[in-house]
Amino acid sequence: MFRSARLKLTLFYLGIIVLFNLMVTMSVRVYAEHEFLRANTEQRSEVRQWVVQFFEAQIGKRPENAINTIQDNQVEQVRRHLNDGLLIINLGALAIGGILSYWFAGRTLRPIEEAHEAQARFTADASHELRTPLANMRLENEVFLRQKHFTEDEAREQLISNLEEIQRLERLSGNLLALHQYGQVSLTRMPANVRSIIDTSINPLQAVARTKNVHIELQIDPARVLVHHDSIVQLLNILLDNALKYGATGGEVLLQGKKRGGVYLLAVKDKGPGIAAGDLPHIFNRLYRGDKARSAKVAGYGLGLALAKEIAEANSATLTACNNQGGGACFELGLTLAV
Repeated sequence: MFRSARLKLTLFYLGIIVLFNLMVTMSVRVYAEHEFLRANTEQRSEVRQWVVQFFEAQIGKRPENAINTIQDNQVEQVRRHLNDGLLIINLGALAIGGILSYWFAGRTLRPIEEAHEAQARFTADASHELRTPLANMRLENEVFLRQKHFTEDEAREQLISNLEEIQRLERLSGNLLALHQYGQVSLTRMPANVRSIIDTSINPLQAVARTKNVHIELQIDPARVLVHHDSIVQLLNILLDNALKYGATGGEVLLQGKKRGGVYLLAVKDKGPGIAAGDLPHIFNRLYRGDKARSAKVAGYGLGLALAKEIAEANSATLTACNNQGGGACFELGLTLAV
């Protein structure tokens, strides 16, 4: 599809170049011939005066048409050379224009092609993720309905299982919608206290931290940053939830915040297995779940970090991932300091 589009776009660009080149060539051709004929006419008059003045007395009156013939032949020769030169220039311009048109067509279509490929991969992955819980519910319900007799407790257990799958679908669809929204809207940023943002983010996750016996350690320098408060709280929720999922049970999650120039760097560090080197370039891709050391037995769809990246960009912030020297993953968020 894109090969055909590139060829069509190349022809379109080449057509524009040819049309422009023809206009310039005809303009140059007409102007050059006009100037040459004007100069030739003036030259003819001067030659005639010169001949009359210096040679008429010796050789008599020379036929005027002899001089005209010489100059007419010269005009034809110049016109022929001009046409040949312009033809060669146009053919060269056509060849170079074709190469440049093909190159520019490729550059023009490359972002569209990459976006199309990414969208196709995303659609395929999302379809797979949506199909899995639906297939699970269908299978469980079919097996359950094959039973001739079942108790109220068994029916209740089946309904609970269905509700869990429905909740998974709701989370997936909600994240997909959030990804689309953050990619389309422009957020209004206002000064906010860093500690207030962190406290709001941590509170919903304290129960999970206690369940895993994980201590959330804070090393935060006080500051005010320019952000959209609710979206940054959501972003930190994602990073903290990710750290609690993959961090070692009974370990520690560290939040470090410090100023550096006009940026406030907020790092979330866990004590888990870290991120494989091959996964780091793709860790923020939608529906990407990397090394099994981090993703095995961990519920999720690979949308959280992609959503975090979208939120960071919507806040004109940066979000990067790396591994700690002592082990574990580190996600660093760069926020603009409020004046």
